[in-house]
Amino acid sequence: MELIFATGNSNKIAEAQAIIKNHKILSLKDINCFEDIPETHETIYENALEKAEYIWKKYGKSCFSDDTGLEVEALGGKPGVYSARYAGQDKNPEKNMDKLLEELEGKTNRKAQFHTEVVLILEGKVYSFQGFVHGVITNEKRGSHGFGYDPIFLPEGFNKTLAELSSEEKNKISHRGMALEKMGRFLWEY
Repeated sequence: MELIFATGNSNKIAEAQAIIKNHKILSLKDINCFEDIPETHETIYENALEKAEYIWKKYGKSCFSDDTGLEVEALGGKPGVYSARYAGQDKNPEKNMDKLLEELEGKTNRKAQFHTEVVLILEGKVYSFQGFVHGVITNEKRGSHGFGYDPIFLPEGFNKTLAELSSEEKNKISHRGMALEKMGRFLWEY
């Protein structure tokens, strides 16, 4: 079976294909979809659902989508759904991290989690899968690997930020990977 992943990110496609081996994963480009699918909702789940529903309604093909946010306990779950544009619409990771570190200045509770939702629409039915990585926000940026908030996120059980871990180490604890693994198991039994 072919499944469309509602993304143009080739790294996400490769990650999904490595996990979901018994189905062919297609990108938006593979189906000639070049629209910027909106993310207009207040929750990570609703944004993932919106993208998957867009593909299902327009193309009538089984598909899945993901959305991820960083949720910081002391900030009531922020930046959450606004993680990519926390410091502005230009989606600048450095500015986002700087804003978050500034807001946490002087706070002792630095607990946080990455939260991913994967929404699958299979033959018109909606299924969802979650992945979480728990940890804390550091006081400063460390490491040069990864992207987004990785330089300031220290996962539980590690003494390195996500940006200090190798790709292999990071992939073993990936929140998206966890959600995709759950979806893969579901598809295997479907």
